Amino acid sequence: MGNRMQVWALGGIPEVRAGDDLADLILRATDGGSELADGDILVVTSKIVSKAEGRAVRADDREDAITAETVRIVATRARAGGGFTRIVQNRLGIVGAAAGVDASNTEAGTVLLLPVDPDGSARALAERLREATDARVGVILSDTLGRPWRVGQTDIAIGAAGVHVFDDLQGRVDSAGRPLTVTHPCVADEIAAAGDLVKGKLSGCPVAVVRGLERFVGDLGLPGAASIVRSPEKDMFRLGADEAYRSGFEAGRAAVHAAREENADADSGI
Repeated sequence: MGNRMQVWALGGIPEVRAGDDLADLILRATDGGSELADGDILVVTSKIVSKAEGRAVRADDREDAITAETVRIVATRARAGGGFTRIVQNRLGIVGAAAGVDASNTEAGTVLLLPVDPDGSARALAERLREATDARVGVILSDTLGRPWRVGQTDIAIGAAGVHVFDDLQGRVDSAGRPLTVTHPCVADEIAAAGDLVKGKLSGCPVAVVRGLERFVGDLGLPGAASIVRSPEKDMFRLGADEAYRSGFEAGRAAVHAAREENADADSGI
């Protein structure tokens, strides 16, 4: 029998509000945790973590909230129906649309921001669940993100604890005996996407359990999802096409102006 994985959504979790104890809600939904086993990975929609942590803020204009959460603009495009879309880097280093600011399923006049420390939130939740159940479980916080060069969205891991976020295959060989040199699957993102398939967007089930991947469950001190974010020096696409062209054009014009100034000074004998 080959590898087998089970994924299911937890029912029985009510609408989450500020101050709610997520670990307690999950334990209640799993018969006091008795339904959880060693090696299980819980995929938790980051939205309920944000709600529990009081990350809902008053914002009559979502665009203002996006601006406040943005540390770098990557690209801005006008939409055919009006308004515009902004691809930005948010304070967590994640590049995506709208800086993770969510206006769906929130009270009128409010928007929901991402957790302040998603890895820390995942670690605290995993620690509570391990203590309550004696089961060595992992936790992934997921959020929805678009992908460059591909239409549509998928869920990714923005927080992780007790889970190896990568499966490093470098140095191993394939079935033909050839060495693998750059194979580095981001299993945390793959698990987050698998959880989304059963949680859905409209089902009201914000937590999924993934069973059968215990080989990826480890200590709570493992690197979290922050380690997935590509560092700036390795980012080959830091700007959108139009923005990169504009930046290069302006840099070239500045260089020409500086050269002319230098030549003028030389001609005048300065």
